[in-house]
Amino acid sequence: MVKPKIKDILKKRILVLDGAMGSLIQTYKLEEEDFRGERFKNHSHPLKGNNDLLAIVRPDVLKEIHAQYLEAGADILETNTFSGTTIAQADYALEEAVYDINFHSARVAKEIADEYTLKTPNKPRYVAGAIGPTNRTLSISPDVNDPGFRAITWDEMVTAYKEQTSALIDGGVDILLVETIFDTLNAKACLYAIDEIFEEKNIDLPIMVSGTITDASGRTLSGQTAEAFLTSVSHLNLLSVGFNCALGAKMMKPYLEVISKNTEFYVSAHPNAGLPNEFGEYDETPEDMSSQIKEYLENNIINIIGGCCGTTPEHIKEMVILSEKYKPRKIQEQ
Repeated sequence: MVKPKIKDILKKRILVLDGAMGSLIQTYKLEEEDFRGERFKNHSHPLKGNNDLLAIVRPDVLKEIHAQYLEAGADILETNTFSGTTIAQADYALEEAVYDINFHSARVAKEIADEYTLKTPNKPRYVAGAIGPTNRTLSISPDVNDPGFRAITWDEMVTAYKEQTSALIDGGVDILLVETIFDTLNAKACLYAIDEIFEEKNIDLPIMVSGTITDASGRTLSGQTAEAFLTSVSHLNLLSVGFNCALGAKMMKPYLEVISKNTEFYVSAHPNAGLPNEFGEYDETPEDMSSQIKEYLENNIINIIGGCCGTTPEHIKEMVILSEKYKPRKIQEQ
């Protein structure tokens, strides 16, 4: 299906990314059997909670959730592949399933996005291949007694990201989203892997990069300020740079302002629905979030808005209604 280039759409309006996948998956109360299906019926490790696996064993769940976000008005769907690397799937002894996890997750999202694009051709829907940070870090030692130790090498990280990226592209994603970056060296390995895959496949897709500020210090886990993070990832011609997760919309605003003032890329934000309460749940209502995000739009600091942990289709619907009232942040053509 031929759709306008997303850069052309971003010149005209603010685009809305979807919200949390995990929060909605939890409402299905899936059990071990759901995660195993037929293919993994006799697998050696417990699989409950491995949400990425649902693209293979319960694609119907993902399709229903994607549809809810599209009904809410989202322009961009994220694939359910946050932990879709051999590094992360090693916890479940499922390294061999990584290609299929990513390929099928991309296909599920692509099929439903195309359905909605046909319904509303004036509002094309795009699929972003979500690439998470892995559960390893290249910058920090996991052993406080051995600060020089690393649990993974650069080459291992690049190899894992290349496999995930290749499968997402084969599955038909429109964009690649490198998200929840807590260690910028991990992200640089990912961007290096993407660049290699683009060359091997003779393809070029838009790339979104989204870091995460871990606490009130205003730094990533690996110690970078927002401006340092931006500088570290700006060597490629990216579609957008921004932040997601960790913080609610209000606390994220100053860091988005730093990015917005210092980049010629588009700027994205998908904050949590506030900070988690003592039960690990997120309490901000769609109206609460919308009132905070309104400041982003009034100050003209973003181009893409969406939700992370705790957000639902109701949150996204409020963002869609709000974003339609404002013009997008302008950038210089590169």
